[in-house]
Amino acid sequence: MRKSSPKRELVFFGLALAGLALGSVVAPAHAGVITYVTPPGSTTGGGPVSDSATFTTSANTLTIVLNDLLANPKDVAQLLSDLSFTLGNGGSLTGATQTAAASSEITVAGNGSFTGPTPISGVATVGWPFTVNSATEGTLDVLAAGGAGPSHLIIGPPGGGNTYSAANGSIAGNGPHNPFLFESATFTITGLGITADTTITSATFSFGTTSGLTVDGVVVPEVPEPGSFVLSLCGIGVVVLVRSYRSRRRPAVAA
Repeated sequence: MRKSSPKRELVFFGLALAGLALGSVVAPAHAGVITYVTPPGSTTGGGPVSDSATFTTSANTLTIVLNDLLANPKDVAQLLSDLSFTLGNGGSLTGATQTAAASSEITVAGNGSFTGPTPISGVATVGWPFTVNSATEGTLDVLAAGGAGPSHLIIGPPGGGNTYSAANGSIAGNGPHNPFLFESATFTITGLGITADTTITSATFSFGTTSGLTVDGVVVPEVPEPGSFVLSLCGIGVVVLVRSYRSRRRPAVAA
């Protein structure tokens, strides 16, 4: 049986890496993603809060996913009701409108149990109106005119036993505040001034059904883009091939 030489294995390895990298080079994803979160230890008058907002920008479209991450909240002042954000890198909200929205809703009973979640969709149904405050600043606010507030605030997941056992009367069995959006909601903003290069330079979360309960978000560090990984594979593959080629070309040294 013919044995494979170390040099041949190196060449094969280099070709495999380069092929894998080149095979991964497809049309670039024309979108940018950035996530803001409430800083650790954030609180409002109702207690601790934990939330995230993920922004995806592409040609003429901004998609925002809001998540309430706090399990088993006690008070409605811990629930998400508003997001304000600012565009950067030349992005503009002038003429932008909300064109889609989706979530699920639940109703929390007086004993902390709940019914749902029931999927819902549509801008009016979800009930978080979008307002263009300036060319670069926008707000999603369930308490704004025409919004679903004081219901449809975003509530985090239940606690142990799949109930909201810590919920007080501002959540459990509260007629005006029920139903709630369950854990997350997705919103689509469409505008000609939004591109894949548009960035988000700030995001502020608001909570509860009264004004003033706000927390400024912080950016989650970015993960290296797939393109960078692909380029690294290409580089490794080329280095292996070049070294192998040079070792084959190097003349033998006489004993």
